[in-house]
Amino acid sequence: MTSRPGAAAIIPAAVMLAALGVGLVVGGRGTVRVGGEPPVRSSNGPEPRVVVVGAGLSGLTAALELADGGAQVVVIDMSSVYGGHAVMSQGGVSIVDTPVQEAAGQKDSPDLAYKDFIEWGEGANREWVRYYVDHSREQIYDWLIDLGVQFSGIDSAPGNTVDRFHQPAGRGIGLVTPVYRACLERPNVRFVWNTRADSLVVNNQRVTGVRTTDMRDDTEKTFEADAVVLATGGFQSNLDLVREFWPAEFDFPKKILAGSGRHSMGTGHDMVRKIGGALVKMDYQWNYYSGLPDPQNPGSNKGLNAANMWGILVNWQGKRFANDHGWAKDVMPALLRQEQVTCWAIFDETTKKEFSVSGSDWADAEKVERLVFQNPKLVQSADTLEELARKSGLPVKGLTNTVRRYNSLIEKGVDDDFGRFGPGKTKFNNEASVKIETPPFYAIQTFPLTRKSMGGVAIDLACRVVDKKQQPIPGLYAVGELTGLALINGKAALEGTFLGPCVVTGRVAARSILQAAGWKRPIDSVDVQRCADCHDVAGDIADSRPGYWHFEKVHAKVLEQKLDCRQCHGELSPYREDEHRINPRVLTAACMRCHTGRE
Repeated sequence: MTSRPGAAAIIPAAVMLAALGVGLVVGGRGTVRVGGEPPVRSSNGPEPRVVVVGAGLSGLTAALELADGGAQVVVIDMSSVYGGHAVMSQGGVSIVDTPVQEAAGQKDSPDLAYKDFIEWGEGANREWVRYYVDHSREQIYDWLIDLGVQFSGIDSAPGNTVDRFHQPAGRGIGLVTPVYRACLERPNVRFVWNTRADSLVVNNQRVTGVRTTDMRDDTEKTFEADAVVLATGGFQSNLDLVREFWPAEFDFPKKILAGSGRHSMGTGHDMVRKIGGALVKMDYQWNYYSGLPDPQNPGSNKGLNAANMWGILVNWQGKRFANDHGWAKDVMPALLRQEQVTCWAIFDETTKKEFSVSGSDWADAEKVERLVFQNPKLVQSADTLEELARKSGLPVKGLTNTVRRYNSLIEKGVDDDFGRFGPGKTKFNNEASVKIETPPFYAIQTFPLTRKSMGGVAIDLACRVVDKKQQPIPGLYAVGELTGLALINGKAALEGTFLGPCVVTGRVAARSILQAAGWKRPIDSVDVQRCADCHDVAGDIADSRPGYWHFEKVHAKVLEQKLDCRQCHGELSPYREDEHRINPRVLTAACMRCHTGRE
């Protein structure tokens, strides 16, 4: 979370082990290192058919990588729009040793990043972390840049020795949209919206498809596939699952709000469990202390994240109980230890302007003012602290003494109670620590808010789902938050390490599937003459039918840059070499399938 509160190469060794029936579980002990390139060999068989369940960042990444490798891909999603949880995020990505860092004077390295990840993250998987820090530059940064993502700068974040929290222009939408747009440009990617995946089809102990229901008319359909990639996200909006796997050290709160994406219901987890797949570290739950009942869904358990609260947090006694401008990994346990697991954000007119509600659709300050601050069920306000305490149900003496004490610490310049501000503290925390003294005063009661899943479906280093005996389930792969982000974070993630693992696992899973099928990217040796045999730039392209961008622009660049036609076409796409050569000077049927109407 950037608003307070609070990663390919295929793994050939892992794939080789698959043939021997040996699996490596993320989180377990293993000797296989992530890395290496797949063997270069073609296949004379049919294109791999792959169903990707989920059109969030990890699912879109897997679909694009599969399509560029020649697979025929169907992407199924419960929603009618792309992006999943990622488009609602701040969009920041932790990436190691990039030009953006260099321009900002930040000296980063994979070894330094590895140290930060392991020391900060509790229970992180070391093999995956090592792969992530070693390959995040080319697997995330370079890949996204090539797709058109623009990074506007980098921010600092707790646990990072240097700034490596890369902010994309347009936040989450700016990160995901170029990946989605690239998928739309691939003729071998098809999207099926408003469709729920119900169960996996298993034949002879191999996953061979997905049973679905069209949520608009309840029609059922089965999608057959050579491989299935589950990218269904987390389970944090399913409070029954949250309760089932709640950390044993804490009692389950009497009131808790669902603050993840509306489709983060654990559907992938359920499908995997039904066929004997394993779950791992499900108690690694990333929850916030700042849940605000959603004013647009009164009476529901849906919550929003109240962010950038520059005031203080008090418990039911009106007392501070933690570093109230700290991070969820520190504040949330302190809240769960309170007699009443709820707290109040206290601030004044000066600090009110910093308050926000996280999520792309809540970035509008006018919306926050209208739906939150003008809603007496959510916000209490008063001209005095005494009146504010009475209206909020807090002890008058407890609240007034707490604010008086906090203001005196501000004057002193050191938070002797909880270490929020003072010498050696972050610039952000020091700037956000100002007196509460300008009426009107405000109080907002918040509750625990589920947010992200840091554990999930068990996978090996090739993103294959494994069973309870740690054996891969043939034909089934999982990526993204469904896997607990491959346990790259442990249960105490560095900021920016949520979206990056979605990209990395998506790419690894896709390449694992292509390698297992014996396929490779459709790029062969350069043969300029092969293009020239068919196309005369001065004649054929100039005379080609207007409006067909490919013939008028792209082919010219192919010849100009001395590229091979098969970088685009190859034997794995709808293009057929023999069909094209029948009459190379006109638009053939094969070309029409790809290019009709595209400008």
